[in-house]
Amino acid sequence: MAEYDPPAAKVDVPGRPGRRRKGRKGKPCPPTAGTAKAKARPPGGALAQEAGIAPRDDSDSSHATPASLGSAGQEPARQEPAGLEPQRQGSPRQSYAAIDLGTNNCRLLIARPSGENFTVIDAFSRVVRLGEGLAQSGRLSDAAMERTLAALRVCADKLMRRNVYLARSVATEACRRAENGPEFIERVRRETGIALDIISAREEARLAVLGCHILLEQGPGPAMIFDIGGGSTELVLIESTDTVPRILDWQSVPWGVVSLTETCGPEGDSREERLARYRHMHGLVSESFAAFSKRVTSARDGAGHQGLLRLLGTSGTVTTLASLHLELPQYDRRVVDGLIVPADSMRGISLRLSTMTIDERRELNCIGRERADLVVAGCAILEAILDLWPAARLGVADRGIREGILRSLIASHRSGPRHGEARGRDTRAVSESVRKAMALR
Repeated sequence: MAEYDPPAAKVDVPGRPGRRRKGRKGKPCPPTAGTAKAKARPPGGALAQEAGIAPRDDSDSSHATPASLGSAGQEPARQEPAGLEPQRQGSPRQSYAAIDLGTNNCRLLIARPSGENFTVIDAFSRVVRLGEGLAQSGRLSDAAMERTLAALRVCADKLMRRNVYLARSVATEACRRAENGPEFIERVRRETGIALDIISAREEARLAVLGCHILLEQGPGPAMIFDIGGGSTELVLIESTDTVPRILDWQSVPWGVVSLTETCGPEGDSREERLARYRHMHGLVSESFAAFSKRVTSARDGAGHQGLLRLLGTSGTVTTLASLHLELPQYDRRVVDGLIVPADSMRGISLRLSTMTIDERRELNCIGRERADLVVAGCAILEAILDLWPAARLGVADRGIREGILRSLIASHRSGPRHGEARGRDTRAVSESVRKAMALR
């Protein structure tokens, strides 16, 4: 299972020597029709301030709100635009943390404010497959919970080692749907001290948009941002503003790469059987999008008349397919995050993957063993999104909920005391609860 345990490139971290990230072994990604190795960046230099950024190791984040959003390898420290006020003179250098526990992955980011940005000083990601078997049983399995607890213990260690002042820890679709989800959340609190909040699909979509909207291409009219997760997919229709986007409409459907894969059963032995399964997946997702598609018809038509439709995706599906598009020998976040890819290329790659055997997909460096069985479901969801919002180009974001949490967390803490806002139950001081729980191990 892949993990992030990075050195902090821009801060003094004793005992954290840097290590070079090794690439996956296997055959190179085969050429794809229409592939272009040159990458495009969104206008305005959105990524210019990022310091050394490296891979997102999630199989799929696989990533609404009121009208306004308001407030394995290594991942070197980086700066992210956060829309924050400059740090007050004499204030301590406090660190903040975001934990995103999804259906497939457990992910952590720890950061410190840095002027109008924040610098990530530590990060962690592990594929835990918390939602494995959930579609059939309606419950989180014992094995899945043990895998997840092991990952969260690593997170708790990092929270203490980095002396985190405030953290927000969220759980998404798997814990929302599971009969024993609340029971598991309590067990996590008792054994690790991490207080997870099961957030709504609306809040999940809001955080994903907040974390990645800076990568959206500039242009007139509404745009679509989506997050393909492990247990659900969120679609958000937004209108760009001078700061954060205004959300016009949103939809969450219970199809993610894990839930769709398990619902549609075995892949089949022949190419025809695999293709039929893929078309069935595509049909299920398209049907679930039908009502939302009707609601956004006028916005879609209006945006098309004003220029190119703008589309941005955050998920392991889009980052993996973008890697195949570039024919990368191994995943490289620095060239994927912010990439603009022709939609036709993504469709072509999706169709090709859908007819390959799982062993053939495992041999592709850009997919690997952990994604091989799930990537086809992600492709089916992506194609359904491209049908709903037929943009000629797709923006790719290797960022989302964690970054959204950090931005809102740091900003709310700075502004809260001046406006009399109390710290809510979703923003917790990381102190004795984690230390006491970890001391009992």
